[in-house]
Amino acid sequence: MTRPAHNPGSEPAAPTASTSRFDGIRSAHRLERAEDYCEAVAELSRRTGEARVRDLAALMGVSHVTVSRMITRLTSMGLVAQRQGRPVVLTDAGRRMAADSEGRHAVVLNFLLALGISRDNAEVDAEGIEHHVCAETITAMLAHTRLLQETAARAAAPRKRPAKPAPGTSRRKRGSA
Repeated sequence: MTRPAHNPGSEPAAPTASTSRFDGIRSAHRLERAEDYCEAVAELSRRTGEARVRDLAALMGVSHVTVSRMITRLTSMGLVAQRQGRPVVLTDAGRRMAADSEGRHAVVLNFLLALGISRDNAEVDAEGIEHHVCAETITAMLAHTRLLQETAARAAAPRKRPAKPAPGTSRRKRGSA
């Protein structure tokens, strides 16, 4: 069986169920860096009162040029505001994005920890997973985390011993079997 020749002028194939599943992944990848930067601006603002390009560069492990380019992109997306020589400030939309991303991160991190994943590995994995989970998955992770934590708490709780019978009484009457 031969494969049909590719015709560069032809229309792209219509999306199918199998190809449309990648749409969400591509969308998440496009927003991933924006979410990370909004989280970083929020974190620095909480810690130090402001987020400057040099501090973002140090936190993210990139050059100040990379941060400057990203800030320009985030400004065009309406997520941050910055004037020359001034700190980067999140807009309302940027604060929402940072809070949403931080919330997803916390749920994923706690879920992984409840599964017994080491904190170091859970932190790294949560950083990637948080960008690629839908609300349904987050809700399920949250519910299962609570269940795992409750089960662990019950297992760790000291076992209650049965109460001793009062003096002069017995649990079983003599002569009955």
